[in-house]
Amino acid sequence: MAPRIVEVLTFEGCPHADAAFELANRVVRETGASAEVRRVDVPDAEAAVAQRFLGSPTIRVDARDVEPGADERVDYALSCRVYRTSAGFVGQPQELWVRNALIRSA
Repeated sequence: MAPRIVEVLTFEGCPHADAAFELANRVVRETGASAEVRRVDVPDAEAAVAQRFLGSPTIRVDARDVEPGADERVDYALSCRVYRTSAGFVGQPQELWVRNALIRSA
């Protein structure tokens, strides 16, 4: 079985990029998932549309956004992304979303 691909899409200067990359790596390590974590730079608005980029940071597992309901969105832009959680708005996805995305892709 080929390893899953976990992408962390960001743009240069994103204040939450490193934390999101660390989150993805930690969850892969803790779950023991066979997955490769890649950082993907989104350099401009044209690339944002081409990558279906909903803002920085975005975490995807096998090309699917980890945020529930994100597949229905089309507001692609080179912008910061915030996530609505039970704790309020935060700058990276919830850990549970990343874990669930890895489970779904298995």
